[in-house]
Amino acid sequence: MRLYILFSFMLLAVICSSRVEASQVTFGPLCSGNPSNRKRGCDKKYGCGNYGAGRGNRKHMGLDIVCADGATVYAPFDVKLNGKAAPYIKNNAINDGINLSGEGLCFKLFYVKPDRYTGTLKKGQKIGSLLPMQKVYPGITSHVHVQMCDKSDPTKYF
Repeated sequence: MRLYILFSFMLLAVICSSRVEASQVTFGPLCSGNPSNRKRGCDKKYGCGNYGAGRGNRKHMGLDIVCADGATVYAPFDVKLNGKAAPYIKNNAINDGINLSGEGLCFKLFYVKPDRYTGTLKKGQKIGSLLPMQKVYPGITSHVHVQMCDKSDPTKYF
């Protein structure tokens, strides 16, 4: 009986410690030219880049990190590339992105043309390049859109 109780406490400690680690994850620089991961503010015509910002009758389900068109997008930590993630149903010049996992997180980066869709990358290695946002949204602050797979708020990781 004592062994069972001890084992239960040990298992609980392992589960709790793994959750604490995921909550302590911080994204490294995502984009060349923005080493601090500065977030997109608000544009008159296109709204704001924070999680939960209004988009007409829906909410913005990600966080926008400033990035210039054509800039290099980097792995924020060691990641696994899990395939394509397209943000739109209808195709356009920025309809590309990638599914990623690492550090106990599952997330997507939109408006990025990855160099490849599968494999692994180390922190700071090139994922790809930011697509030409100005072709689709002239005047917007160009950005990488970070969206958690479960659509929860990614802000705490920045």
